[in-house]
This record gives sequence, C-alpha cells and structure tokens, in this order.
Amino acid sequence: MEKKTFTKKLGNHIVMLREEKKITQVELAKLCKKPKQNINRLEAGSINPTAFLLYEISNALEIPLTEMLAF
Repeated sequence: MEKKTFTKKLGNHIVMLREEKKITQVELAKLCKKPKQNINRLEAGSINPTAFLLYEISNALEIPLTEMLAF
C-alpha cells in the first residue's frame, strides 16, 4: 500500500472511530493537547502521524491502538 493511500485510510478510520464516540475534532484535539488543525490534517490523510500521536489519540478515544490500525 502506498503512503498516500495508507494515510487516507487511516484518517477515514479515525473519523469513524471519533464519530462513534460522538466526539468533535475540537474535543479530540483538547483531549490530545494538540491543535485542531493537526487533527483535521490527520483525518484528511494529509499528514503521516507519529506513533506517539496515534497512541495519544487511541487513549483519548479509549480504544486499543491496534483497533485504530485495523482498517
């Protein structure tokens, strides 16, 4: 899988997980102590996130990191 395809699929999956928890991008950003723009770019698939950012998001969404990567 190409990097662009991976980041787009990851972003779409994070949107789905976030919406299942009924959390906005702003709320997720606050939980992760990150700017909303970072969450927006991540969900759009325009950035390649660090492993630690994915860890922070999985903690904020209260899901295992493996679930976030299972798309």
